[in-house]
Amino acid sequence: MSATVAPPGTALMHDAIRLRDALGLSNREARNEVELLLIRALQVTRASLIARPELAAQAATNEIYLRSLERRLAGEPIAYILSEREFYGHVFAVTPDVLIPRPETELLVDMALERIRPDAPVRVLDLGTGSGAIAIAIALERPHVMLTAVDASAACLRVARFNCARLLGNGERLKLLHSDWFDALAGTTFEMIVSNPPYVAEDDNHLKQGDIRFEPRHALLGGPKGLDALERITSVAPRHLAAGGWLLCEHGYDQAEAVRHMLSRAGLADIVSERDLAGVLRVSGGRWLTGTVGTG
Repeated sequence: MSATVAPPGTALMHDAIRLRDALGLSNREARNEVELLLIRALQVTRASLIARPELAAQAATNEIYLRSLERRLAGEPIAYILSEREFYGHVFAVTPDVLIPRPETELLVDMALERIRPDAPVRVLDLGTGSGAIAIAIALERPHVMLTAVDASAACLRVARFNCARLLGNGERLKLLHSDWFDALAGTTFEMIVSNPPYVAEDDNHLKQGDIRFEPRHALLGGPKGLDALERITSVAPRHLAAGGWLLCEHGYDQAEAVRHMLSRAGLADIVSERDLAGVLRVSGGRWLTGTVGTG
């Protein structure tokens, strides 16, 4: 009798099951991830992988794929393994130095765009830019906007510069500065300030779960209650907002009320919180209407 030959996709299907069971993914998520790992290892397109079943058979022997799979089985975020993540319809380079852009943060971009006319040459500041995803997404959607993006991490700024060069060309519309929040911005004002700051509490159990275990702590931890960075941003922002300018901040699932209180205390008006696709109050903001500096 002749030996039975396994179908070309058997190894890939087996790996998807391993990934599903190890990380609690859905069947679809697990299958998509092993395909992405193999596509990257073989340097082919998804269409090629579908059209040529023999490529899937290489999942059993390709060393690059097998090493990547073991990293993923250990829980390492696939964004770090692939060195990229899609955000707002664009692919951004990411490294373990930066926070992984997440779908819920697209709400922050949506809210910013709703407040910027397509032809308005406004100045926008992105505080704690990380990979640059928020600032670059706004720049791509609003071609007349001039952006400044700051981060206290030189490693983050290197990633942001790479993304800026790749997605915005010469980057004349986006200035990247090394700064601890507002420290390098004395005397400057903006029509809008956006930020996705660290807002995870130091004892939050999520720090021991999923992708967040591998992400940089400086981009996650916001003090004992997760509110330290949000306090600093909301208290100082009025000094850097032009009349009528908006401050918009992402925050934790249970922090909307506290952030609205901060915004009010700082003297901002028209305060609003909006829900992400999961129904969580995720972004809050307010507008600077007066000519005086807020408290704090």
